[in-house]
Amino acid sequence: MPRPRAFTLMEVLIALVVIAVLAAIAIPVWRNHLLRVRRAEARDALMALQVAQDRFFGRHARYATAAQLATPEGLALQATSAQGSYSISLDTSADGLGFLATARPVARAGQEADTRCAEFSIDHVGQMRAVDSNGTDRSGDCWR
Repeated sequence: MPRPRAFTLMEVLIALVVIAVLAAIAIPVWRNHLLRVRRAEARDALMALQVAQDRFFGRHARYATAAQLATPEGLALQATSAQGSYSISLDTSADGLGFLATARPVARAGQEADTRCAEFSIDHVGQMRAVDSNGTDRSGDCWR
């Protein structure tokens, strides 16, 4: 009569080690992927703000101020990105002929761990910039 086959303790331990090694590699890779994907949220919000500012300028011959960001007669935009990972701020020049919009990660939204692309900005001439957490320019990497 054939003897029943079972896993030995050594085989179970080897399987657990293999699973642990795979998890140790896969989890950080997945987190970095999510950070890169969520960057599009900041870029989309800033591009939408720029389009709204151009429309506002066409009607009023000046750009909207931060106070007009969310008002219906202003830009009618939220002060956060679509999924809430970034806060959007708007600075308008005193004469109303220039603006700088900035997207920064919201605390406890998960995106603050993205030190490579810590802040995005766009201005009235369409200049797109991004810096890392040390203030180093990363525009080429982050706006792709």
